[in-house]
Amino acid sequence: MTTTSRIGLAALLSLVLASPALADRAGPDWISAEQATQKAKAAGYSSVTKIEADDGHWEAKGVKNGRVYEFHIDPKTGAISNEHLDD
Repeated sequence: MTTTSRIGLAALLSLVLASPALADRAGPDWISAEQATQKAKAAGYSSVTKIEADDGHWEAKGVKNGRVYEFHIDPKTGAISNEHLDD
């Protein structure tokens, strides 16, 4: 393997390994986790048991109508989307 190939491979590996770590952080213009939790409660969730940044949105788990759901929260508006029962 040539030096150029090694450098290219090292650069590619560093990008691949760094990407997941960067994807799971709240952006500087996002609402806070606390604000996102309040938006979920306003949308009918009696409790929010988990909230974390994931792939460009807040991902949360909460109880609504006595059932546990997973859902996304828009990081800028607080809108709830992609609600589904947590199986």
